Amino acid sequence: MIASSQTLLLGLVFLFCCASIAKAEYVIYKDPNQPVNARIDDLVKRMTLAEKIGQMTQIERKVASAKVMKDYFIGSVLSGGGSVPASQASAEDWVNMVNEFQKGSLSTRLGIPMIYGIDAVHGNNNVYGATIFPHNIGLGATRDPELVKKIGEATALEVRATGIQYAFAPCIAVCRDPRWGRCYESFSEDYHIVREMTEIIPGLQGDLPANYSKGVPYVAGKNKVAACAKHYVGDGGTHDGINENNTVIDYHGLLSIHMPAYDISIIKGVSTVMVSYSSWNGAKMHANHDLVTGFLKNTLHFRGFVISDWQGIDRITTPPGANYTYSVQAGINAGIDMVMVPYNYTDFINDLTSLVHKNIIPMSRIDDAVRRILLVKFTMGLFENPLADLSLVDQLGKKEHRELAREAVRKSLVLLKNGKSINESLLPLPKKARKILVAGSHADNLGYQCGGWTIEWQGDSGNITVGTTILDAIKSTVDPSTTIIYSENPDASSVKNNDFSHAIVVVGEPPYTETAGDSLNLTLPDPGPSTVQTVCGSVKCVVVVISGRPVVIEPYVPLMDALVAAWLPGSEGQGVADVLFGDYGFSGKLPRTWFKSVDQLPMNVGDKHYDPLFPFGFGLTTKPMVARSSSSAGVGRKDEYWMMSLYLNLLVTWILFRVP
Repeated sequence: MIASSQTLLLGLVFLFCCASIAKAEYVIYKDPNQPVNARIDDLVKRMTLAEKIGQMTQIERKVASAKVMKDYFIGSVLSGGGSVPASQASAEDWVNMVNEFQKGSLSTRLGIPMIYGIDAVHGNNNVYGATIFPHNIGLGATRDPELVKKIGEATALEVRATGIQYAFAPCIAVCRDPRWGRCYESFSEDYHIVREMTEIIPGLQGDLPANYSKGVPYVAGKNKVAACAKHYVGDGGTHDGINENNTVIDYHGLLSIHMPAYDISIIKGVSTVMVSYSSWNGAKMHANHDLVTGFLKNTLHFRGFVISDWQGIDRITTPPGANYTYSVQAGINAGIDMVMVPYNYTDFINDLTSLVHKNIIPMSRIDDAVRRILLVKFTMGLFENPLADLSLVDQLGKKEHRELAREAVRKSLVLLKNGKSINESLLPLPKKARKILVAGSHADNLGYQCGGWTIEWQGDSGNITVGTTILDAIKSTVDPSTTIIYSENPDASSVKNNDFSHAIVVVGEPPYTETAGDSLNLTLPDPGPSTVQTVCGSVKCVVVVISGRPVVIEPYVPLMDALVAAWLPGSEGQGVADVLFGDYGFSGKLPRTWFKSVDQLPMNVGDKHYDPLFPFGFGLTTKPMVARSSSSAGVGRKDEYWMMSLYLNLLVTWILFRVP
């Protein structure tokens, strides 16, 4: 009897202990049924200073490992331009790499998942085989926010296909000077268009639920990514278009031109905002408390997190890194929540820790930063689904996305000239022609037509990824009986002696990114101008310009029969051939002013002395070949027969009624 009592007592003790353990294991922040703010409150209370500062640290994948993530409680990892797990890495390779880092984060005491970021600025452009969409300047030419939203949706899927949850996009700069090397990352010189194109944000993140609070970040789940509005604020207005330079403008001008796209992005639930390298009236944005904390957070009520640009706080001083401790102090106190370090993370962590211990940076500032980072992570479901799987790998470069990119190319093309007179339209071209010359440095170069931020940070030349060059697109579009002759830079005699029906000349800028793209002259590089002169001087020609901005073309326009601005169309060159040969009509409108001379710059629509070669909003239109009318580019054969038949019937009727 005593033994039974002891057994019962031990059993009760065991059950009590189990219940206590179960109760102790329940934590609010791990419960998805709890309100997000309650989860944040619970987690922040549990965090040490080291864990908090770790959350504020973003490091490059080259210095990341599962051990680093665990030992330093790192909150985020990124791939810089061209930083990949392996050359031509598959989606599976990316997923496995991201998950390896994530497992390190999950093995920490509190198991806070990291968030991985990448510059998916025109598709998941670092990744081999991804769909490369037109750069933003081309999307601005479409004037089609719904199309841009679909591109956001497709990009989100292709980013998630690689296990990544965070895209450093969109760039919502308002480029006011095409000499700026990042001008192609801007949708337009007109803030109204930039504002409209922020529809890419709900494409990337998902549509906000009804009655959602303004300023609160929103990501709709595993098929969506956190977006990033950048670069706050005024980066498109720097003096002479010099990258990372000073934007000289009064407060009203800053708010009326450069700020509206941020306001609407916040209303649409953008998760993060990236600070600009540039200055405003001499004050570095990365250290500007009034604009980062005062205006962005307090006036616009942005609740997501603010992230620095790559080594952005280092550049608060001149030269960069001259006083790193001061830079950390100035950047964090200005309101930056997450710092893109990206390499020397121990210096950042040690300096920030020391500044907090010395009360130079208050603990309240650290807690504010961490709460904002956790809000994004909780909202997007990262705690419930921290690890990626392979269920979306088939989304990378999928056919439907390439068709969408092809549509975007078609709608982005701007027809600037069509015929040397009103009655001499050249476009659309007939598919059945005797012999067509295709010439120019950009006709058969996929890297050139994609531009910067493609596979490599600065872009590259050649077949750098999967796609269709403009030459291949032309070959697949014309009638089988048509002969296509390709010569990158033909000599005058070969052009004259080959009896070409017409020529397509594709020239433009080489790829570039950021400061490397700054240009004071904006001239077409050789041999572009000579190719245009040689070909167009001897045969009817259409010139297709591949560029990230307007370039100097005025001296050559009289030689051309037709001129097309194709911007940086990306991987789907078939979209160019679709419109050149009349399967679709031209519809694009200039997203920015095309100058006559660089001496006029900066020059934007509405300026007092506005005298462009082609004004903002200009763009000739054509109808598809199957439905062309006399008001577009000539009358099709079927239309001619129908009109002749109608004319004869009317004539016969008139004669019959006139006869007594």
